[in-house]
Amino acid sequence: MTALAEAAAQADALAQQGSEQALADLRRTWDEELETAARSDDFRARAVAFRAVGQFRFRQKIELLNRGLDDTSPACRGSALISLELLSRESPGPVNKVRPMLHRMASGDTNDAVKRLAIVCLGRTSPSRETITLLAGMAEDDRYERELREAAKKTAAALKKKADTQKDPHK
Repeated sequence: MTALAEAAAQADALAQQGSEQALADLRRTWDEELETAARSDDFRARAVAFRAVGQFRFRQKIELLNRGLDDTSPACRGSALISLELLSRESPGPVNKVRPMLHRMASGDTNDAVKRLAIVCLGRTSPSRETITLLAGMAEDDRYERELREAAKKTAAALKKKADTQKDPHK
């Protein structure tokens, strides 16, 4: 588990440096161990694996992240969300594919940290009326903690601005 975490940190550094060939070699080396860790009975190993998907920039493992989003462990769900957000920085495709699940997690997960991470991921989606409405409603709902309401409000505003800019690019 520690070795995978160290390899993932190395992969993240390679990705940030733009060392595509070295990153691809590292992916091939760790592919099987990552898959094995994601199926582990130990939630800590699964959490490392789900986080590693993003650090390795393993776009081919998006389906594996879906398993992480459904995991019973908040640590695993959070790790999968972190990877999903990382993989969506260049394109909203990965988060757009799981938008309904992100809506459910943001508004109804049992763990507030997971809710906040889901909100962050929703900020990477293409703007949609449903997402903006959900987040605006959460921002006004006193049942959510203050930090969560503020994150929802900020994300809703950013998505609305992005939507407005797409409608009128001269804004």
